[in-house]
Amino acid sequence: MASTTIDIDTELSAVNTILGAIGQSPITQLNYDNPEISFIFNLLKDANIDTQAEGWHFNTEKHVAFTPDSNGHIAISNDVLQLDVSDGWAVRQYDVVRRDGRLYDKIKHSDDFSSITSIDLDVVKLYTFENLPIPFRRYITYRASTKAATQLVANPNLVKLLQGQESLARAALMEYECNQGNHSMFGFPENTVYQTYQPWRNLRR
Repeated sequence: MASTTIDIDTELSAVNTILGAIGQSPITQLNYDNPEISFIFNLLKDANIDTQAEGWHFNTEKHVAFTPDSNGHIAISNDVLQLDVSDGWAVRQYDVVRRDGRLYDKIKHSDDFSSITSIDLDVVKLYTFENLPIPFRRYITYRASTKAATQLVANPNLVKLLQGQESLARAALMEYECNQGNHSMFGFPENTVYQTYQPWRNLRR
């Protein structure tokens, strides 16, 4: 049965989109033994990591409790792209970073947290391509396509065309982020809202 237009993006379809952007034939499976396919896939992976590392509403979690192990160490997995102490701007007891796979306090110059039961961190996590919102998958694919054309095809016009496509996808991504995140320039606490003045409510009277 033929695929329908509602099929979601996968790593395979993303690689085929990138291949099509540089004038190459599509593939039926990801063969990493093929140098070109491996190179294209690495571009997709790098674009995925770079994009998610910016920190977005969907991959940022606030006040996540981390507990020390029996040695007083707090392990930080590789899928954590960014971390910081929750409300660290107000409570400056710790200044933490990830070091050697563990949480490290730059104030005490130590990775020993045996004196506490847990610590709340704000984290930015890395998710697989298939678990990303659709606007992010599209943007990452177009971003990787631009890189592929820049590095593999000596055609400035093609690069310019793909950059335009990437910019449009970035705009759609930002619209999605603003709608989902309900961000405010007023700096209100997390999970609170402020309804601004809406002139049209008066015009309805």
